[in-house]
Amino acid sequence: MDIKTATALRRLRLVSAPEAVSFLLLLVCSVLKRTTDFNAVPVMGSIHGVLFILYVLFWADAWNRTKWPLKTAALYFVLSVLPTGGFFAERKLKREAEDAVIASRARREGIVNA
Repeated sequence: MDIKTATALRRLRLVSAPEAVSFLLLLVCSVLKRTTDFNAVPVMGSIHGVLFILYVLFWADAWNRTKWPLKTAALYFVLSVLPTGGFFAERKLKREAEDAVIASRARREGIVNA
């Protein structure tokens, strides 16, 4: 894996969890808006909107660089629109990165020809 691909995956991974947290907080704010006088939906909506746009941009860049199959790319996109999906995306991306590092070291040391 080249450095640009690794960077694209890292950016996507780093924005996944904050995007999921902002989505959950937006849901909480929506409930509070309907049940109390507390209205933080405009603020949380803006924050979540920015994080979601970053996620989609980083997702598109990662898909372009990694050449994921359509199924994998669709999975990461669907995870972005589920309330806790960003947490699962972050874990899966972290596991992918660790596997790529292990494979790279194995190739460098001549253990495998992968």
